[in-house]
Amino acid sequence: MSRFAVLSRVTRTCALIAGLGLVAALPAQAQVAKELFGAVGAASAQNPEPFGSYSRGCAAGLVPLPETGESWQAMRLSRNRNWGHPQMVDFLQDLGRHMDRIGWGGIYVGDISQPRGGPMLTGHASHQIGMDADVWLYPATDMNLSRRQREDISAVSMRRAEGAYVNSNWGRGQHELVKKAAQDPRVARIFIFPGAKVQMCNDETGDRSWLRKVRPWWGHHYHMHVRMTCPRGARFCENQAAPPAGDGCAEAQDWVNNILNPPPPDPNAPAATPRRDLQLADLPQQCASVLSAPSR
Repeated sequence: MSRFAVLSRVTRTCALIAGLGLVAALPAQAQVAKELFGAVGAASAQNPEPFGSYSRGCAAGLVPLPETGESWQAMRLSRNRNWGHPQMVDFLQDLGRHMDRIGWGGIYVGDISQPRGGPMLTGHASHQIGMDADVWLYPATDMNLSRRQREDISAVSMRRAEGAYVNSNWGRGQHELVKKAAQDPRVARIFIFPGAKVQMCNDETGDRSWLRKVRPWWGHHYHMHVRMTCPRGARFCENQAAPPAGDGCAEAQDWVNNILNPPPPDPNAPAATPRRDLQLADLPQQCASVLSAPSR
């Protein structure tokens, strides 16, 4: 039996038991959350609602970002991760239209969430509640890519010197992409490599308030990671703490300085604790119902 068939059987079993209120009776190996959520191919037939936090949660009633729009393309379709809360999908479409108006064809969108959110089999620790999305920094020009092209086309790195600086691929279009996203009141923060934040700090000559939402983070030189605030009325959704006051430019410069001149390692630093797989019981209690709900 294939791995997918095994996972599908586990999911069906979980759904039956969850419906009886007996999820806790599942054997431990059947409760690994990424296995359960990674095996579900469609969203739940429920009202859209995120449960829990960006890195420990799930989501009911997610909707797919259409694979192709007038100014966006969903990439890597084989992953089935183009599902988001309607607020996220609306935002991405708005962002794509803006980029089309100012000279790009639109945007290429990477991972959002799985059909019911939750931990992923591979990759992200976050993207679990339909409120995170990766938007490529690569200028989107061809808005009629085939499914095969969307698997094969390579995103392009924007960094040099391990992220201390932008490279020649970075331009005003990338600046405007990040700026437009950060100015949207629905957006909580944007993660991008430190050199890009410093470059935007140096280049921005107008209102700088949007820079507060742009936060330096490791990686994120092929795409920006956009994180939305919890939707209004989502009682069980947990927002991340707001970014510190100010534009954050000095902090980004500190990141760059540490890349260029790394501080000596702390001999007293504790060893990193291996991250264990989240179990279904680690997630909000509503997630069992999200898994057991019928598909749209």
